Amino acid sequence: MPRPTRRVPVIAAATLALASVLATGPQIPASAATTVTVNGATTFQKIEGFGISEAFGMANAIRGLGATARQQALDLLFSTTNGAGFSILRNGIPSGSDSIEPRSPGSPSATPTYVWNPNSDATDQGQLWLAKQAKNTYGVTNFYDNAWAPPGYMKTDGSDSGRGPLCGVPGATCASGDWRQHYANYLVQHAKFWASAGLTPSATGFVNEPSQGSGFGSMQFTPAQAVNFLSVLGPAMKASGLPTKIACCDLLGFNQLPSYVSAVTGNAAANAATGLFTAHGYSGAPTSPVSTGGRSVWQSEWSVNGNTWDGSWDGGGPADGFHWAQQVHTALAGANVNAFLYFWGISTTSHDSSLIGLRGSTLTPAKRYYALANYSRFIRPGATRISATGSGSLAASAYRNPDGSVVVVLLNSGTGSVATTVATTGTGLTSGTVTPYLTNSGSSTAAQPTIGLANGAFSATVPARSLVTYRITR
Repeated sequence: MPRPTRRVPVIAAATLALASVLATGPQIPASAATTVTVNGATTFQKIEGFGISEAFGMANAIRGLGATARQQALDLLFSTTNGAGFSILRNGIPSGSDSIEPRSPGSPSATPTYVWNPNSDATDQGQLWLAKQAKNTYGVTNFYDNAWAPPGYMKTDGSDSGRGPLCGVPGATCASGDWRQHYANYLVQHAKFWASAGLTPSATGFVNEPSQGSGFGSMQFTPAQAVNFLSVLGPAMKASGLPTKIACCDLLGFNQLPSYVSAVTGNAAANAATGLFTAHGYSGAPTSPVSTGGRSVWQSEWSVNGNTWDGSWDGGGPADGFHWAQQVHTALAGANVNAFLYFWGISTTSHDSSLIGLRGSTLTPAKRYYALANYSRFIRPGATRISATGSGSLAASAYRNPDGSVVVVLLNSGTGSVATTVATTGTGLTSGTVTPYLTNSGSSTAAQPTIGLANGAFSATVPARSLVTYRITR
C-alpha cells in the first residue's frame, strides 16, 4: 500500500471517467497520415478487469459521507456510464483487533473464537459495506480479499506489523507451536464469512509484499516459505467447497515474480493450490510476460507514493495522468496482465496518491483517474486483447468485449497531432459507429463526435500528448 515515502522508485500507469469539455488550445499541425492495424484473428490474454482498493479505513471514509457525496463517490468508482467502471475490489483482511480472530486461542490446535457481524456496516473496516454497494448497484462480483499478515500471535515476532514470518514455515520455529494450519483455517473462514454475505471472493491472498519491512500489517515470506504454506492452504480451501482461488504472492514488483513462480511450479502441492499470481509495480513495472503455466497474472497494486496532491495530466512527473496511461498500456500490451489494479481509488490521506482525493465532502479526480478510466470503463471483464499495431508516436492496443463491441486505445506521445486510419480485420465488425473518448490536459474521458466505420476502417486525428479510446459498435 502507499507509504509517505517509498524506498523504491515508483513508475506509473493510467486513469478515466466523468465527461468533460472538448480539447482546447492550439494544436501543432498533424503529422503525415499513418495507419493503425487491428487484427481480431490474433488474440492474446483475457482481461478479467480493472480495480482499486479502499482498505485501511478508506471504505469507512466513503461510507461516512453524506448521501449526495457518497453516491458521487460510488458512481466515480463503479459506474460504467459516468465513472471508471471498476470491476475488481481488492479488500484487506484485517489482522489487528478488528480481525475475525482478535484473540489468541492459546495454541494452534485450540478451537478459535471467530468474531463476525455481517449486519454491521463497519465490518472489515467498512469494506463489506462497500462490496455490497458495488455488487447490488453496479454488478461488481470480483472481490479479491488479501491478508497483509496473520494476527501477530501466529508470527515469530508476535506482531502483525512486524517482519516475522508465520510460525511453522521453514526457518520459523515458535515456542507456541506450528500455526500454519490455523492460519489456513482462518483465511478459509474469512472467505466463508464473505460468501455467506453473498460476496464470495474470487481470490484470497495470504501475504502482501513479502520482501518488505514493517509499519503496517506485514510478513516476510521467502519463495520456499510461500510454497510450504501453499501446500497447507490449498487442501483447506479445496475442502471448503468455495470456488475461491488462492493468489501468490502480491510481490513488491514484477521483478520478483519469476522466482516465486518457479518455486511454486516446482512443487506439486503448491502448484495445485495456486490459481492466480499477483505482483505490484513498485520495485519493478510489468513490462514483459511471465510464464505461469496458464494461470492469470494480475498487477494487483500500484500507485504514486509520497507525493502531495498532483492532479495534472502531463507535467512530466510520476503522478501525471499521461505517465499512468503509458504504464497501463505497457502492462496490458507488453506484459499481458489479465487485470490492472490501482491502490486507493479514493483517499483522505495527506500524502495523497489516490485516483480521487477526498477532503471533507469534496471529491477531486486526478487526471490519472481519467487515464485509467479510459481503459476500465470500456474494456469490460471477459474481453480479449487482440492484435493492434501502432505507428510513429501512436501506441495502440485493442480489445474485443463479450458484447461484440471492439475497443481501440491510442496514446499519442508526440508533440503534434497525428492523422491516422484505423484498419480492422477479423473483428466481426465491418460497418458501424465509432465513439471516441478523449483524455488530455483539456478533456477528461470526454465523448467526441462519432465516426463511421466503413469497410472495416475509420479515420481519426489523435491530438498531441493525448489518450483516445475508440469504442466500435454495430
